Amino acid sequence: MRLELRGITKRFGTFTANHQIDLTVEPGQIHCLLGENGAGKSTLMNVIFGLLQPDEGEILIDGVPTRFANSGEAVRRGIGMVHQHFMLVPVFSVTENVVLGFEPTKSFDRLDHQRAREEIRSVSQAYNLEVDPDAIVEELPVGLQQRVEILKALSHDAELLILDEPTAVLTPQEIDALMAIMRSLADSGKSILFISHKLKEVKAISDVITVIRQGEVVGSAQATDSEAQLASMMVGRDVTLTVDKAVVAPGEEVLAITDLVVRDDRGLPAVNGVSLSVRAGEIVALAGVQGNGQTELVEAIAGMRPVESGTITVRGVDITNHTPRQVLDAGVAHVPEDRQLHGLVLSMSVADNLVLNTPRRAPFARRGSRNLAAVAANAEQLVKRFDIRTTSTQALVSSLSGGNQQKVIVARELSRPLSLFVASQPTRGLDVGSIEYVHRQIVSQRDEGIGVLIVSSELDEVLALGDRIAVMHAGQISGVVDPSTSRETIGLLMTGAHVESTNA
Repeated sequence: MRLELRGITKRFGTFTANHQIDLTVEPGQIHCLLGENGAGKSTLMNVIFGLLQPDEGEILIDGVPTRFANSGEAVRRGIGMVHQHFMLVPVFSVTENVVLGFEPTKSFDRLDHQRAREEIRSVSQAYNLEVDPDAIVEELPVGLQQRVEILKALSHDAELLILDEPTAVLTPQEIDALMAIMRSLADSGKSILFISHKLKEVKAISDVITVIRQGEVVGSAQATDSEAQLASMMVGRDVTLTVDKAVVAPGEEVLAITDLVVRDDRGLPAVNGVSLSVRAGEIVALAGVQGNGQTELVEAIAGMRPVESGTITVRGVDITNHTPRQVLDAGVAHVPEDRQLHGLVLSMSVADNLVLNTPRRAPFARRGSRNLAAVAANAEQLVKRFDIRTTSTQALVSSLSGGNQQKVIVARELSRPLSLFVASQPTRGLDVGSIEYVHRQIVSQRDEGIGVLIVSSELDEVLALGDRIAVMHAGQISGVVDPSTSRETIGLLMTGAHVESTNA
């Protein structure tokens, strides 16, 4: 299938998400759409897939102008989309998920399970997407769940496959497997539109690269172009992609976690006997596929989730099951995984969000009353120091971009004396420019002798920042290794395989 976009424009009120976008995807081609978060990539994909209607421009399929009223029409026309967040029913089998909405039936409109299973086996074998048709989706690892999503599209005779940030939750081995599948599909004549902001993956798999910035196409690139060149096109300025980190000697133990057991929201053990330490002046990076207990571990440290057994100490002081306020008072800073849910009050101003952790303390309060002048002065100082892009310190924090919202949280948490800095998914959803900034702040804390624990599902980030790397799988630490350890070895640890640990 040949897809051509001519002058696609999409507006939301006065905001233009896509402006005069031209793009062509040829049969048998892997075409990458590269751009920072907020560049308009997802909006454009939703236009192609019929989830949104363009305000201007046209879509041509094999030279014929086409308009889809909904995604069902796009599917019937041969377009499949694998979303970043899987559109699967966890309690259904693979077969039930794949045929959902397109069920083959027999007498009395009953689902023909046997026919459906045979069709799935045929498609999976043809494209090297082996998966058990009878497996329950929620019991499959993430990589196989993604295969189910791809099978859904292919079983509906998709000739153009849209993959939206498809590697966000995969291990290195699963990413390699996906890349092989993508190449196999392209070799068979399928057209693939691959959306990503991960430069290494783009260079590894793309035949053609189109870069968009602020809703417009700013140029084309080649897989042979350097990562620095691609990043510069994405952001519009030069970006430092490497983390400049001097060698330092770690000091005394700051955080000690011993035999920790924490349950998730379903009452099941999410953290199951974890022991881990962080020393002053070192960064311990906690790696692992999302959903293996990292979230619950950080919430237990921050006082946001009860500990069933085990202990958490900071500089020798037991903070197990302390309140978030008591944890803050112990010198712990926390950048939460979900900045909007747990890190900010979106209906409050930038200035007020910058004092959320110290609202009743001098100089921000005096004899029970708020000192508005001190709050405003603090905001002006931090906005300048941390380069927070806002029209005013009194603007609602909800009006800021994701990167600047993250800067507000980082600025607030680093504006007081600390012993331990804990950051969960610190650069999730950020563009390369904001990532560069956040990484500098993390390293600066380490260089000042503060213990740092970061949790990230981005292996590049883990390798770049960590002085030691701890890997979590199924609620346990599967290994603690040196950052010079190969990606393949860390990937094995992320699957629960036993690998000899080292202490850096």
